[in-house]
Amino acid sequence: MSAKYPERIVCLTEESTELLYLLGEQDRIVGISGFTVRPPEARRDKPKVSAFTSAKTDKIMDLQPDLVIGFSDLQADIAAELIRLGANVLIMNHRSVQEILNMLLTLSSMVGAHERGLALINDYTKKLEDASTAARSLPRRPKVYFEEWDEPMISAIRWVSELVVYGGGVDVFAHLGLNSHGKDRIIADPQAVIDANPDVIIGSWCGKKFRPEKVKERPGWQAITAVKNDHLFEIKSPYILQPGPAALTQGLDQLQDIIAKVARHG
Repeated sequence: MSAKYPERIVCLTEESTELLYLLGEQDRIVGISGFTVRPPEARRDKPKVSAFTSAKTDKIMDLQPDLVIGFSDLQADIAAELIRLGANVLIMNHRSVQEILNMLLTLSSMVGAHERGLALINDYTKKLEDASTAARSLPRRPKVYFEEWDEPMISAIRWVSELVVYGGGVDVFAHLGLNSHGKDRIIADPQAVIDANPDVIIGSWCGKKFRPEKVKERPGWQAITAVKNDHLFEIKSPYILQPGPAALTQGLDQLQDIIAKVARHG
């Protein structure tokens, strides 16, 4: 009898699903999150067995997984229930760019795809380095307010805040990005954004459409440079709010495009 890598994996969030597809290990996946949109074939082909803070644990166990992969302490209750039912569960708390890279290394190694994982990590690291080089050539570094939710207003989580910097901007609420939970990144007083006076506002309202016209109507926000210059943009949440490959590629690309446009404005 020989040891073997996990063969039946349930992914409770999208980034682990996307990574396994990128590694060519998608046949190991037997269940995914219902919020998964990347890659589209995963949503088409794989059973959906969880939301984010809830899951169909009976259906997960019926799939006979030898590994369940989740993200963050917000899935601790799901993990605990699955563990009590006898499942092997891995929960990663990767909330920075470095931690995302660490997660990629861990997961690729766990499925016997260490070399392919390293190749991806090297590609992403090079992309980050190139972004930093491009940022240094911008005429200025625009101030950025990234809004993850509107009611209440929640600013960028840590990896997004860091990617803003890689993209050439300055996150006006970078200090809040160090807080893991959304409740700790709430901007209770809208005056704080007015005082920060960002050059660009980027919305990614976690699954619902960003409404720049609503942002412009907020009392006093007409004085903000971003509003005056109509520099309000959307990056859809699947590209930036999943701590995985999408954020390091298409999410970063969109941040760079927006920030460069504003940096060269006027």
